[in-house]
Amino acid sequence: MHKKISLKIGIVMDPILSINIKKDSSFAILLEAQNRGHIIYYMELNDLYLNNGKSYAIMRLIKIKKNKNKWFEFINEQDIPLNTLDAILMRKDPPFNTEFIYSTYILENAEKNGVLVLNKPQSLRNYNEKIFISDFPRFTPDTLVTRNIIKIKNFWKKHRDIILKPLHSMGGNNIFRITENDTNFSVIAENMTHCEKKFCMVQKYLKDIKYGDKRILIVNGNPIPWCLNRIPKSGETRANLAVGGIPKIQKLNETDFKIANFLSPILKKNGLIFVGLDIIGSKLTEINITSPTGICEIESEQNISITGMLIDYIEKNLRKKYYDSIRI
Repeated sequence: MHKKISLKIGIVMDPILSINIKKDSSFAILLEAQNRGHIIYYMELNDLYLNNGKSYAIMRLIKIKKNKNKWFEFINEQDIPLNTLDAILMRKDPPFNTEFIYSTYILENAEKNGVLVLNKPQSLRNYNEKIFISDFPRFTPDTLVTRNIIKIKNFWKKHRDIILKPLHSMGGNNIFRITENDTNFSVIAENMTHCEKKFCMVQKYLKDIKYGDKRILIVNGNPIPWCLNRIPKSGETRANLAVGGIPKIQKLNETDFKIANFLSPILKKNGLIFVGLDIIGSKLTEINITSPTGICEIESEQNISITGMLIDYIEKNLRKKYYDSIRI
């Protein structure tokens, strides 16, 4: 039997004061780690810095508990080199902007100095959550990425019903549907491209959205057999829970598994250990790698520990590193 090791696990996330612990995946992961005796260090993006080629952060030792009135307590605050941690969870929500990219360079510095960083900083930079699907056209709806309004117009004329969305956002923010005779085409296209100064994604509208937008979670190359299906409320194009989508837990179907099993080894190879696929009908629409959600909803209805699988991966990875080091 392996000796139990208490790990130092850091997390970079949005302000913990603003989360809803009932459905926040980051909180669920931290609770599992704490319940196993690991020490948790909390950071926000503003806390990260490089000094003379070495990565640091202003860290708070944090204790959490499942209490909706007071769910966390900071024990102390200090500047600590990132390489004193065993693992860091990068769970900062989009926008995916230059500040996010800069933070991945700092985390990559820590990774080069022996820290396990999830997901891999280089891959967070390389694989935009929207554009990443273009690597798998066999599974996706007709998709265009451009800032050219004429290209968007031609795509609209071809499909007659389209979706426009920004490349850097989340939660259904700034997603527009343009139907066949929509008189608002020009103003929407101008707004989404900032008058042809910013790229956006254009996709053929999928009528299957009425049956939901499935969030399929993958941990270390293993698809979770249950997904969070988000059903749009009446009169709404978007299914995101943040804009009123109705959650429903359901089993993955044959097509879901086909897509998930095809992508899983590619994701794992690139250090994308915790990923959320978005599938509408039989079409892959996004690959969420920055801060996938859906853990709490699935775990609350099914006898499965997604957080346990993730912490198992971290423990196994670092246990191997620990025993390899003492054999040298």
